Amino acid sequence: MEHANPTFEFLGMSGNWSNILMLAVTTLIVFLIAFIATRNLKLKPTGMQNFMEWIMDFVKGIIKSNFDWKTGGQFHVLGITLIMFIAVANVLGLPFSIKYDGVLWWKSPTADPTVAMTLSVMIILLTHYYGIKMKGFKQYNVDTYLKPLPFLFPLKIIEEFANTLTLGLRLYGNIYAGEVLLGLLAGLAVSGPLGFLGAIIPAMAWQGFSLFIGGIQAFIFVMLTMVYMSHKVSTDH
Repeated sequence: MEHANPTFEFLGMSGNWSNILMLAVTTLIVFLIAFIATRNLKLKPTGMQNFMEWIMDFVKGIIKSNFDWKTGGQFHVLGITLIMFIAVANVLGLPFSIKYDGVLWWKSPTADPTVAMTLSVMIILLTHYYGIKMKGFKQYNVDTYLKPLPFLFPLKIIEEFANTLTLGLRLYGNIYAGEVLLGLLAGLAVSGPLGFLGAIIPAMAWQGFSLFIGGIQAFIFVMLTMVYMSHKVSTDH
């Protein structure tokens, strides 16, 4: 499992070429799915259009469980984008990983803590942005930090940091753990004929289970995004 990352330096900061590559691949796949599903729309959806409409209805259900649709409908596209992007990102490293000269290039981007935490921070910042936009700066801060009791303000601040950490680390931990186990099984499979026979069935079973986990984690991320968003923009929280 030991490997190096393809890093680079820019303006005194270090970056990871693998993360950039895999995020670009994820974006391309999501774009192609959306393009193929919507290029020839029909009144009676079939194939990819049917799949896309199912995704749209599924996300709509998540939103309506947290908002009234008049308020939450504006986050429909955000939810669709998140669930598709994260689901694809979660499973890219499942079929295989690509290493060259001891450097890991192909993996699930969400198996990297930097990517997962960046997604988490982006969502938390968006909740603050929409809260201020829809309520105004003063009312937003009163509703968010001073209700129901002003002396709970320190706990509210801690809650913001806790939400950020748990949202990102939950995603990262589940996807990374799955890829670690697959890597161990792959190492066992190449150790010899007995190792291959002992690893092939568990590896196939774990890949199927990891596909399920990847989808569940995408759902959880979107669900929590809408929960946090509703707490910031709704007047009854």
